[in-house]
Amino acid sequence: MTSLEARTQNEDSGPGGYAAARLLLLHEKERSGPPRRAALARLTDDWLAGLFAAAAPPRGTALVAVGGYGRAELSPRSDLDLLLLHDGSADKAAVAALADRIWYPVWDLGLALDHSVRTPAEARTTAGEDLKVQLGLLDARHVAGDTALVAALRTTVLADWRNQAPRRLPELDELCRERSDRMGELQFLLEPDLKEARGGLRDAQVLRAVAASWLADAPREGLDGARRRLLDARDALHLATGRATDRLALQEQDAVAQELGLLDADTLLREVYEAARIISYATDVTWREVNRVLKARSARPRLRSLLGGRAGGTKPPVERTPLTEGVVEMDGEVVLALTAKPERDAVLPLRAAAAAAQSGLPISLHAVRRLAAAAKPLPVPWPAEAREELVTLLGAGEPTVPVWEALEAEGIITRLLPDWERVRCRPQRNPVHTWTVDRHLVETAVRAASLTRRVGRPDLLLVAALLHDIGKGWPGDHSVAGETIARDLAARIGFDRTDTGIIATAVRHHLLLVETATRRDLDDPATVQSVADAVGTLGTLELLHALTEADALATGPAAWSSWRASLVADLVKRVAGVLAGEPLPDPEAAAPSAEQERLAIEALRTGEPVLTLRTEPVFAEPEEPEPVGVELLIALPDRPGVLPAVAGVLALHRLTVRAAELRAVDLPTGIGTGSGAGGVLVLDWRVAAEYGSLPEAARLRADLVRALEGSLDIPARLAEREAAYPRRRGLAAPPPRVTVAAADSRLATVIEVRAQDAPGLLHRIGRALEGAAVRVRSAHVSTLGANAVDTLYVTRPDGSLLPDEEAIDLARTLEAALR
Repeated sequence: MTSLEARTQNEDSGPGGYAAARLLLLHEKERSGPPRRAALARLTDDWLAGLFAAAAPPRGTALVAVGGYGRAELSPRSDLDLLLLHDGSADKAAVAALADRIWYPVWDLGLALDHSVRTPAEARTTAGEDLKVQLGLLDARHVAGDTALVAALRTTVLADWRNQAPRRLPELDELCRERSDRMGELQFLLEPDLKEARGGLRDAQVLRAVAASWLADAPREGLDGARRRLLDARDALHLATGRATDRLALQEQDAVAQELGLLDADTLLREVYEAARIISYATDVTWREVNRVLKARSARPRLRSLLGGRAGGTKPPVERTPLTEGVVEMDGEVVLALTAKPERDAVLPLRAAAAAAQSGLPISLHAVRRLAAAAKPLPVPWPAEAREELVTLLGAGEPTVPVWEALEAEGIITRLLPDWERVRCRPQRNPVHTWTVDRHLVETAVRAASLTRRVGRPDLLLVAALLHDIGKGWPGDHSVAGETIARDLAARIGFDRTDTGIIATAVRHHLLLVETATRRDLDDPATVQSVADAVGTLGTLELLHALTEADALATGPAAWSSWRASLVADLVKRVAGVLAGEPLPDPEAAAPSAEQERLAIEALRTGEPVLTLRTEPVFAEPEEPEPVGVELLIALPDRPGVLPAVAGVLALHRLTVRAAELRAVDLPTGIGTGSGAGGVLVLDWRVAAEYGSLPEAARLRADLVRALEGSLDIPARLAEREAAYPRRRGLAAPPPRVTVAAADSRLATVIEVRAQDAPGLLHRIGRALEGAAVRVRSAHVSTLGANAVDTLYVTRPDGSLLPDEEAIDLARTLEAALR
């Protein structure tokens, strides 16, 4: 029979009936999850069996479902993984015709098909060469035809897998690691791949394969439920999008949550993350056991050689190395000592965890489960030993993470710190954040561990790091909520009233230094004084400085740089001076630098802009490898339109503005070309090239002159550049927000702009400010990911502060202009 005949002859197999029944099944709200997947598999089995029977198959042939279809886990848009198995006795043309009679109706219905035609010998050979084929055959299931042929294949494939496991499992482990590096960890991704990311459905399948090898088995508690939740999410994703996709994109999450009957997208992500965490933990434990077994097997021949070749030699005793009271190391893991009594020793869980982290060893699954089941609860407040063991655990650095995850997987962390439950697996929608809230807290403690030599109280730093975002599980400002929770938890852990107050203050103000340093004018005495009032003591300032760095480093690469570090260090130095009783300098009395004065004189003499661009990068510290930008000094006779002109020229030359200070310099009589005193505006900018090298100063000056004259249409040029780049799909950015900040400044009114970062943003802000007839004293630019926070110090043209109503009107005008 030809391929065309196979495609047209379909009445006996009823593809129309299958399609209608399939559609009806997928939209039955009362049947979802495992029952629907199983029903879809049965429906598909019956249809394919009908196709097979209608094709009058030769003897010795069978249709086999493999992979996800073999497991009867069909999602709405899943591929059909099919193997047409034959014993080789039938004519090749007849087998090919049979395949056409099955494959083409599947394709005609628009279903994705992964198909093959093989003999059992060919299937075994291919499996031996391709690990993915072998994994799929482990789930082989009879659909139609010769049942004995399928049963024999299953038996031989499983036997091959078990015999080859010592060689193939390390290969599988390596494939899993490569996939994890490529796809990331599902439990931390804002747009996770439910199948391929680490902790996803692929890893759950791998755990089944490892168990089938009889070499090791995964911890089964919660594993089936985790797989089911991920499969349910994928089903809902297929139904919501109508596509065969495993990627849970941001724009689909609300629809998927609704399909699953969940409250919102955050609830969906949290369920997905919890499932992925269970699978990831089971994966870690399983591969550790596989490697232990393989290592022991490889050591046996050497052991027999040492025993003189006697196969029945005495089994050597297992070596147990004491680590601390009740805790020993055995076979590369931390286990409980034979004499340990967890039911009488309330501190044992923390002592074992601290010993494991300090030793850089994993804590065994059996030990964690025994501690979770039998450990005596800690009294409240904790005894000093428990508090010290927690600090020791947090201070171990990177090894803290896997130990903490083991305790969390068995519920020990939420038993010790009940408020942890609210932040566990909680997603963070800000793309700057790499981790969920709970993992970010642990990562911050890890970062803080390397900074403990900088503070007088390392214990307070580590605990504050662990608790600094604990308020994110509650409504409102997480710093305000976190202060109350941290105070309660610090007291629970056993800190006295004074230490509890310091931890609570650190949590309340953990964003104070970085936000002030990047968004406020540090030359304004009110800025420094407000931080000093909030911090209170030098010891708390020292603690906050280290916590700020640890928090930023644990957030993600966009949250910390030498530039931010230099600003925070400058602020800390000024605040420390105030707390030590030193007077604050008067910024109005500060004289211009020699370079500023030289440029100002030249600008007044020529009547044109004069500028210098430092080609050598400015570093936060001499030993820092990362430059914080270059300094651009511009002097020109005071005139309207300076800020938008300069900002626009910098944007055209792809220079990122990190800070800008504008000051009027009054030169003494007799300087310049005129007979009286002259007003010159001096702009001190910190800029960095987006990419490539810095532009030449002469080109910058030429474009600035053209912009001020009006011959360079900056808005049009920026619009042309934006139009040259295709718009990328994605969620619409939230609208800009402009507010009047309560900064208590005597120098200027402080306006804060929050908007989507884009080339020319500062230029647009400057144009709006010029239209409002206000003077900009300084601008402080902060960018986190796609979000920009620009703080502007503005005055009236005469230098006075704006009245409240004028400031509010200005904020509204700016907001409207940016929209």
